[in-house]
Amino acid sequence: MTYNAPPPPPSSGPYGGATPPPNNLVWAILTTLFCCLPLGVVSIVYAAQVNGKFAAGDLAGAQESSRKAKQWAIWSAVVGVVVIVIYIIVVVIAAMSGTSTSTSSL
Repeated sequence: MTYNAPPPPPSSGPYGGATPPPNNLVWAILTTLFCCLPLGVVSIVYAAQVNGKFAAGDLAGAQESSRKAKQWAIWSAVVGVVVIVIYIIVVVIAAMSGTSTSTSSL
């Protein structure tokens, strides 16, 4: 009884079955909706380029777009968190200053 190795998988895509780099589109959309709209839109643009560049045979371009999409999504999330923290601080300070003036008039 002879064991034959299974045939290699069929080649698909320009890189012989290689998968494209992650496009980070989900993160781009989420950071656009919940964090920082302008930076998130830039992330979406780069994320949308990944699969097209990969399909055209531009692996380096697809990897670069993937990296930029991730980078802009991270920046968008950081800016969103910073803005929320600043907003909370401003609200707390405003509430404390409003409370102190109303009790002093009694």
